[in-house]
Amino acid sequence: MALESLYLDPAIRDWVLFPITLVMILVGVLRHYVTQLLNSAPKAQLRKAIREQRALVRSQILRATAAESPIPPTYYHSISSSLSSAFAAGSFLKDGPPKEDDKDRTPPNPLSDPSQMEGMMDGMKKQMVMMVPQMVIMGWINFFFQGFVLIKLPFPLTLGWKPMMQRGIETPDMDVRWVSSLSWYFLNLFGLNGLFRLILGSDNAAADQQSMGASPFAAASGAAATPGAPQDFVKLFTAERDNLDLSEGLYKWTGADVERRVLEKWGKLPKSDAADSVVPAVSASKRKTA
Repeated sequence: MALESLYLDPAIRDWVLFPITLVMILVGVLRHYVTQLLNSAPKAQLRKAIREQRALVRSQILRATAAESPIPPTYYHSISSSLSSAFAAGSFLKDGPPKEDDKDRTPPNPLSDPSQMEGMMDGMKKQMVMMVPQMVIMGWINFFFQGFVLIKLPFPLTLGWKPMMQRGIETPDMDVRWVSSLSWYFLNLFGLNGLFRLILGSDNAAADQQSMGASPFAAASGAAATPGAPQDFVKLFTAERDNLDLSEGLYKWTGADVERRVLEKWGKLPKSDAADSVVPAVSASKRKTA
């Protein structure tokens, strides 16, 4: 039978429970502002690099809306052909069109790129800001409050929660709802994120789940999702040119036969069973190549 007649000294609440909770809240707020101080200002990108990225985004938007494009056929095919020719010629590359010697060159390794060292150092500093305070708090709790029972939860739990709720206490007969000091630390570690979002906002740096998921090499390993990170735009433009060719067969202007559709909607014309006319796509073979 679980041990029910357990009474706690009120001093445990005043000198153990409340101090642990208050210290973890203050450390989370302090970690948020320290992280903000360690954040380095983003570097301004060159105009050619921005044009290189925007050209790729422009092409992606064009082919993503090809099935129901708001652009008339003349302008759509003109823009698509212009982008395809520029991708083939390398006109949007910030370093200019590729040379013959650059075809066999491998892209630079982000981990060995000096320009990425600053991003990796920022990640390491943020990791240290998260890890060092938590190690100090855990050591403080283990040294002064090891084996303390702090609080009893007001709702029942199964025995599977016992290792989590009573970490550091080896008592098989104790009710699962009693929480040890070390378990209270872990509950606060993951449970205060909602309070931090309420106090500091949704984009705070005090949430431990975001800090644990981050890596000091995230700026290097996630180069494809990081603006300004090294990418092989020659291969990206080649793949995007092929995608533009495929989107030509999917193109359909939303304004085709709009007069007939409006008149049929308002009952001015009888509805026909014929399918809407489809604007024929321009063959990819008729494109101008550089």
